Amino acid sequence: MDGIHDLGGVQGFGRVRHRKNSDTYTPVFHAPWEPLGYSLLFLGAAELQLFTIDELRHAIERMVPQQYLSSSYYDRIVVGVASLFVEKGAITQARLEELAGGAFPLALPTGPGLPAEPEKEPLNVGDAVRVHNAFFSGHTRMPGYVRGKRGVVVHRTTDKWPFPEAAGHGLSCEPKSTYHVQFDTKELWGEAADEATVVVDLWGGYLDKV
Repeated sequence: MDGIHDLGGVQGFGRVRHRKNSDTYTPVFHAPWEPLGYSLLFLGAAELQLFTIDELRHAIERMVPQQYLSSSYYDRIVVGVASLFVEKGAITQARLEELAGGAFPLALPTGPGLPAEPEKEPLNVGDAVRVHNAFFSGHTRMPGYVRGKRGVVVHRTTDKWPFPEAAGHGLSCEPKSTYHVQFDTKELWGEAADEATVVVDLWGGYLDKV
């Protein structure tokens, strides 16, 4: 889906602030509630098996844009998990808001998913490919800034993974091949872009050999 979460290549947000935790030993949690909130992900996905990680990603994508932009990483996880707990019938929204002591905004409703396409002939390192220029209103792992763009396969991953358009909506599907595709920045953003390359992980179902 083309939502507020898909910010790759979007201008106006400034530099990405980051740090290497392994170098600075900076804790990944910044408030006492965050580890507990994060643990709800594993409770729902692993212990109770109520949802998949793809479904959680899609729940976060379905947050109201203003809420998404004003929420921290762990805030979004809590909202996504809570939304799925309500949607899967593990708790009612009324009970959730009773426990929260007030209104608890949840993700917007989801729509139907897409069944995975049959596995294509495997691509090889060095193959030139073009990403589908397609729009889907549900969950996808095809970033908007690479749609319709040409790149080169630089690695074929060993493991296969569930097709996001199906898995993000609770549909069963066989794991599919994924590839590391390298793009020239000028192909992505025009001649004004700095000379560089970007590598994006993409499912084979998103790619056509050219």
